[in-house]
Amino acid sequence: MAVIFSKIGIIGGGISGLAAAKQLSNHNPIVFEATDSIGGVWKHCSVRTTKLQTPRHDYQFSDYPWPHTQQDDHTFPSYMEILDYLHSYANHFDLFKFISFNSKVTEIRFLGDQETMAYESLMSGKPIWEVAVHNTNSHTIQRYAFEFIVVCSGKYGDIPIIPKFPMKKGPEVFKGKVMHSQDYSKLNTQESLQLLKGKKVVVVGYKKSAIDLAVECAEANQGEEGKACTMVVRTSHWTVPHYSVWGLPFYLFYSTRFSQFFHQRPNQSLLRDLLCHLFSPLRKAASKIIESYLVWKLPLVKYGLKPDHPFEEDYASCQMAILPDKFFPEAEKGNINFKRASNWWFWEGGVEFQDNTKLDADVVLLATGYDGKKKLKLMLPEPFRSFLQFPSGMLPLYRGTIHPLIPNMAFIGYVESVSNLQTSEIRCKWLSRLVDDKFKLPCTEKMLEQITTEMEIMKKSTRFYKRSCISTYSINHNDEICKEMGWSSWRKKTWFAEAFSPYNSQDYEEDI
Repeated sequence: MAVIFSKIGIIGGGISGLAAAKQLSNHNPIVFEATDSIGGVWKHCSVRTTKLQTPRHDYQFSDYPWPHTQQDDHTFPSYMEILDYLHSYANHFDLFKFISFNSKVTEIRFLGDQETMAYESLMSGKPIWEVAVHNTNSHTIQRYAFEFIVVCSGKYGDIPIIPKFPMKKGPEVFKGKVMHSQDYSKLNTQESLQLLKGKKVVVVGYKKSAIDLAVECAEANQGEEGKACTMVVRTSHWTVPHYSVWGLPFYLFYSTRFSQFFHQRPNQSLLRDLLCHLFSPLRKAASKIIESYLVWKLPLVKYGLKPDHPFEEDYASCQMAILPDKFFPEAEKGNINFKRASNWWFWEGGVEFQDNTKLDADVVLLATGYDGKKKLKLMLPEPFRSFLQFPSGMLPLYRGTIHPLIPNMAFIGYVESVSNLQTSEIRCKWLSRLVDDKFKLPCTEKMLEQITTEMEIMKKSTRFYKRSCISTYSINHNDEICKEMGWSSWRKKTWFAEAFSPYNSQDYEEDI
């Protein structure tokens, strides 16, 4: 087949891919979605109990709010509600015409001159990247050439992280069934019930996916004949039941300009450095207030789940999870048990721990995460693949979007915050203006310097710094993006609202 030339290619049809397609729609992009539907992880990595981690009103596109009946709803929507919202958004802005379904990118080749390429004129009319796309329906390969590529394949899904085990102590010796959460999410309701009901289930992990799996296991094992599910917890993280602390809205602690003023941010002055140091007791006090509430509200001490680190460290690394309503009530009924363990392995009847105790099991579910960086490396050619290596472990991206050493390519969805939809959308707005040559990027050295500074801030904020999270300085981060786009960075109508109300996507509607 002949190579098809187009200006912009977008890889992935999840939240970030849809936002990118909307903001770059004037270039008629081609969106490659490997599956038969949009939604990304919401479609392919969700289980029955999966809900949004932020209230509904904080998770919406700036130009497409939730329906009126749901607009002011502070609850956490289910993944099905999210998918309905995304389909409605795509229909409203006619995005489906850009999407090529069942189109899996299998190879990317660089056509440009690496020695002379720079981020000076992005849309030169010359193809820079060639992409091989496998159509999973027709089993054919079609090649495309693009001036610019936006990678929106995300960090989650596709490549699960499977723990490594000593010789003869891996899944091969276990007589039961071992399944990663990714494979479990592909089961329908009947299949998942059949897998869990009446079985001794072990769930490995204590983040959002693991918690959801434990609840599903408990729901499937109600009654006298039901079996308890056991969660194997290596590191306990802070979990919250709702966005209220001692009657105060949660956003007051971390999501206003005033509250974020006391946290370190990139490029701050010596005076701000001094103020951050002087006001560090206030930051610790805010963290302690939240911790005291959670210990009072939840039976963390009873079950040995009270973390050893401050709440602020989980928030600064985007590790905080929202608890399903039934989680601790099911634990109180004896349907969910907990085992703290740093190391474990399989034996034929279940799992064994470093303290020589054993746990019988019929099913072991691995909620052990995904290798998003490996997914990127498999996609990119050398030498660009090696540029993803960074001592901190985080992906080195300017404004969370541009790798200074990879020309004419952007990455959306690799920076996390309280609302990943908002984080992705504003970067797509920034990217569309960059592509349209409405502003210029700094030189490579300046971009690398900015990246390093941001990584140092994250490293100082939390021991879990091996992920790009801007939650403690997200407003300042967006301020800098606004300035580059030529927008006003202060988006509220009054100084009081500017200081003490939270920012959401509606604050970043287009400047007229």
